[in-house]
Amino acid sequence: MPIEFEILTFSEWFFPSATRGGALLYFLSTFALLSVIGLLAWYIVAAYFQGPSEAFYSVAKVVYKAFSDDLPRFSLRRTLAMAQLTVLEAIRRKIIWAFVVFVLLLLFASLFLDGISDNPARIYLSIVLNSTYFLILLLSVVLSTFSLPNEVKNRTIYSLVTKPIRAGEIVLGKIVGFTVIGTVVLAVMCVVSYGFVVRGLNHRHSIEAEAVERTGQGDSLAATGKTSSDSRHHHTFTVGPDGLGRTELAMGHWHEVQAIRDGDKVRYEIGPHEGLLVARVPKYGKLRFLDSQGRPGKGISVGQEWAYRSYVEGRTQAAAIWKFEGITPDMFPKENFPNGLPIEMNLRVFRTTKGDIVSPIVGEIVVVNPSNQAKILRSETLTFPAREFVRSERTIPWQLKGVDAEGQVVDVDLLKDLVHQGQLEIHIRCGQAAQYFGMAQPDLFVQAGETTFAENFAKGHISIWLQMVMVISLGVMFSTFLSGPVSLLAMFISFSFGYFSSFVTELFQGVFQGTDPVKTVVRNLFNIEEGTGVEGGGPLESIYRIFRQLNLSADLELGFAEKPIQYIDMTGMLVMRLLLQLFPDFSRFDNSDFVEYGFAVDPDLLLIQTVTALAFSASAALIGYFFLKTRELAA
Repeated sequence: MPIEFEILTFSEWFFPSATRGGALLYFLSTFALLSVIGLLAWYIVAAYFQGPSEAFYSVAKVVYKAFSDDLPRFSLRRTLAMAQLTVLEAIRRKIIWAFVVFVLLLLFASLFLDGISDNPARIYLSIVLNSTYFLILLLSVVLSTFSLPNEVKNRTIYSLVTKPIRAGEIVLGKIVGFTVIGTVVLAVMCVVSYGFVVRGLNHRHSIEAEAVERTGQGDSLAATGKTSSDSRHHHTFTVGPDGLGRTELAMGHWHEVQAIRDGDKVRYEIGPHEGLLVARVPKYGKLRFLDSQGRPGKGISVGQEWAYRSYVEGRTQAAAIWKFEGITPDMFPKENFPNGLPIEMNLRVFRTTKGDIVSPIVGEIVVVNPSNQAKILRSETLTFPAREFVRSERTIPWQLKGVDAEGQVVDVDLLKDLVHQGQLEIHIRCGQAAQYFGMAQPDLFVQAGETTFAENFAKGHISIWLQMVMVISLGVMFSTFLSGPVSLLAMFISFSFGYFSSFVTELFQGVFQGTDPVKTVVRNLFNIEEGTGVEGGGPLESIYRIFRQLNLSADLELGFAEKPIQYIDMTGMLVMRLLLQLFPDFSRFDNSDFVEYGFAVDPDLLLIQTVTALAFSASAALIGYFFLKTRELAA
């Protein structure tokens, strides 16, 4: 699975640094901006109805009472009572039907599964995770957006506001109540879908004696053969003289095989499937590049629109270098990693000669000691085949040939001679002229073991839970001042903003490329790098290019009208970019690919998602409180 974004540690993400503003600074600045905009908009609306001076006192009074009256007298008991009422209301609305729909989807899912897929586990997991995701979010949206408007419409809200319950307790109680309902439904879905996946992938092969060919002599149990067919596939296997062996890889998994002597006969036992439901733990390094002359620099561009990956040229000194930390005997004990240090690569291959597109491109791996004073400088070159869109798993042996400081080839131990204070460098080069390897930081990592699949499956559902909490908070916020259908429409727009924020950001970066003074100021303000973003301009410029059939880099040739069109696009994209600050990028909360492709969800990533979701939900609840506070419910 190619990871399309850099995974930071929590401290790198949260605290400001020389290169990053940090999430803490982002949260504080966003909160300050929202406060100023909210108070200004509130004052303008109040001034329209009450006049300028009266509006000022009205707004100031509500803000003062929020901090002097409502906040100190906040009651957890009343909030939980409100949450209990919300749960009972959801039960009366037959919330169980969402779970029934999910079960029906699972019952008929096997009709749509590809029985001869290269990896059936990925299909099973995709079905259950996506079904859970859409049903839970749909359920959250419907519950949160129609609850308060229906209570206002049916006048049942009046029995609440006449009691000593505050606006903040109503909003928070609604959010907590809907979250409890969604959590229960999600937990049941998680357990049911886990059983569905495990049961659907469970299968057993058998080995008949006539399908086995003995290859050893005497007491040797060596043999080769073929298993029976089950779940539309079979395996060939090899057993060693000691009676132990394994099948070949088929449909993404294998089985352990054991030969057992039973008197004069030999019977074969085959174990359960392995390799389908896994959760590998990747250990990432920091990436830097060498240019074609071997000097520190950046990778080159091969003309692709998306500049996430940089490329190195084949048969030159250009290389991509990953520096890893924590490569120690305690982290990688040889009894757990008997064959060596396992690494995995997801490289992009760019061919400039198209004569042979089937044969792989030869790549080169060199393990380098990061210390300049080391006696052993590097390992000898290890080669590997690289194909487009195919991950490559390699093992760097613990014992290998290396080059010392005098240029002599010697036998070296990977951990003792090439690792310096837990640090290790891995250099990747393209070994064929006129060919290129494209790489980003997550495209090479060390496999640092595995966690249990059940734990990783639960982490995948935690990311769904976090999105559910954000959607509920946003829906309750809209429902404090909008009707049910309008709240539903606002939720759809907000979710679209959040889910496609990455594309809007790239479009925003592309619009502000160039030498125009305004573009330069905005680039510096938003820390936009030169040459990033999508080419072709903003919406108006794109429409004109489509109408005139111009490519992305052609001059517009509009004369005096060119500047106005570009400035209108810049203004619109600037407003769009500021609006994106209000909504989280929902696509960054999707951990289903990690689960489907057998990678453990990174704890730092999950912690980042949790803090972001809680900060967003708290902000939505606060905004909902002020809206409900100023609404004349009893009028």
